[in-house]
Amino acid sequence: MKASLTGIRKIYRNSRISRKLFLAFSIMIAVPAIAISFLFIGIKQNQLYKDAMTTGSGHVARLNEQLRSKMAMIENVSSTALTQKAFVDFIHSNMRGDGLRLVKFRQNQFEQMHNIIQSNEMISELSFYVDNPNVYEIWPEIYHYDKFWPQDFWVTLREEGGSAYRLFALKDGEHTLSYYRLVRLPGQQQKRPSIMEIRVEHGAFFSDLLAEGGGDFFSVVMDGTNPSRYVYNREHSFAQNAGDELDTILGRVHQQLDVLQQKSPVKITEGDQTYYAIYRYIAPLNAYVVDIASHQALMKGPRSWYVWVVAIAACVLLLMLLLVSHTTRRIFRRLDRVLISMRKVRQGQLDAKINTGLGENENGDEIDEVAVSYNNMLDEIKRLMTQVVDKQLIAKNAQLHSLHSQINSHFLYNALESIRMLAEVQKQPAIAEALVSLGSLLRYSMKWRSDTVALGEELANIQSYIQFINFMESADFTLTAELPPEVLRYAIPKMCMQPIVENAVRHAAPKGGGVPIQISVKVENESQLIVEIRDDGTGVDPQTLAGLQAALRGDADTPIVASKNGLGLENVHKRLQLHYGKDCGLWIDSVQGAFTSVTIRLPWENTNLGGW
Repeated sequence: MKASLTGIRKIYRNSRISRKLFLAFSIMIAVPAIAISFLFIGIKQNQLYKDAMTTGSGHVARLNEQLRSKMAMIENVSSTALTQKAFVDFIHSNMRGDGLRLVKFRQNQFEQMHNIIQSNEMISELSFYVDNPNVYEIWPEIYHYDKFWPQDFWVTLREEGGSAYRLFALKDGEHTLSYYRLVRLPGQQQKRPSIMEIRVEHGAFFSDLLAEGGGDFFSVVMDGTNPSRYVYNREHSFAQNAGDELDTILGRVHQQLDVLQQKSPVKITEGDQTYYAIYRYIAPLNAYVVDIASHQALMKGPRSWYVWVVAIAACVLLLMLLLVSHTTRRIFRRLDRVLISMRKVRQGQLDAKINTGLGENENGDEIDEVAVSYNNMLDEIKRLMTQVVDKQLIAKNAQLHSLHSQINSHFLYNALESIRMLAEVQKQPAIAEALVSLGSLLRYSMKWRSDTVALGEELANIQSYIQFINFMESADFTLTAELPPEVLRYAIPKMCMQPIVENAVRHAAPKGGGVPIQISVKVENESQLIVEIRDDGTGVDPQTLAGLQAALRGDADTPIVASKNGLGLENVHKRLQLHYGKDCGLWIDSVQGAFTSVTIRLPWENTNLGGW
């Protein structure tokens, strides 16, 4: 107890003066007023609840009557359709035997059946499914029974008295209600009875329910056996406010519904919200008509006295707040501005300057002097931060453009010189094939329509390069790639693999010889894409390998310098780190006389892959 009192005294001591004054007035005036308001609110809430439940019950009863009326209309249409005995007899006969007879059927019996369907705007489709091998399926109203699914549904219909509704049609019934009825039992030519299906769009059958976009109660028709299937107005404010939690709320309500003992209202709690549900069971549909409302929505419209009490209490509090604010404003107004600005700057808002309200020739007092110095300090901080960021961007962009230019010119010079020497020495038509390979390489390296390419495109370019080298130097390099097909679509920086393969061609095999080169791809820890390029060549001597590994461990922001053999692994490594960070880049491993392996690490998330 003593510790609690000590804590309260400490909080009171550290509070602002305006809060202390407001607390004193609130205890004397506001607390009694609020206590009386709470008592009045409780009484009014009970009355509102009773009124809302009465209104909801009446609404559910009206919806129940409307739906049953529409079901009666559907059943009347089905009975009228079955009175067309000539139509029913003809679709069970040989419809293919006599063309003239089929034409007369179209002009008479079919037209009469079509008029029956058209006379009721609510019905979207009426179809007969007949187990007749000679049925002619040239109209959407007549089908062979094989088109019906499930095939044994007629047994269910027979057990349910010859007809049944389905809130969601058996076939493509996402937004359709269907009424099924046995037409004719199996005879000599039929193995299965004929079935008539009347399809009604939910928008037409539940038009009254779906048209209601407001109100405190949210109306839903729930399937009696499947809690995940229901019909409701998606534009209703209840559905919009519930969002992703709507399915959970409806599932909780469905668990409380009871066919035999219809207890209303049902009460559930989901999160910090309480919901009430009033329902009726519709046996032919095997469905429930449910009205749901949240406690918060039902209590949003208090009666007149509730408004008056809350308004009076609010006015009293407002007057006290104005009194306290007026008393302290003149003393702490400018100091509050300084404190507010400092809090914003602490949160990262460097543009939160203090409005001093001083003119050009006004100096102000000590607080104004602090505010002016504070504003100047913010301007200087922003200027220095902008200067540092600009310098870093300029330096990185300069490095990137330099790398791009060096690689293009390096590759173009070597390729053109090799073709020129081949043309002078051999003087043979084979030079045309070399030019085709070189053209592919040049088009790939010089067309920078995008900073990234698919891994498959980079691999195709390397294959062209190997073919060109084999032809030009009479070498025997082989390239194999082990990677899943879906990886071929991943975007990687352009020309990040080709320099590594070129190093293998230049240094891993003797002049005129060749070595196998393998490329493999895998994902490591679901965070990095690992590309390994390995050759079974002469390898790298330990001293050179140690130097390369030390360079690859160095700082990525150091200048990029070409080695004696041109742009090498360090160049590509630094390019990758400039764009993807220190976790990405290259690593080399080699055993002299055995192999050399270069590993490329890139981000696994393809959206994070940028270009050069």
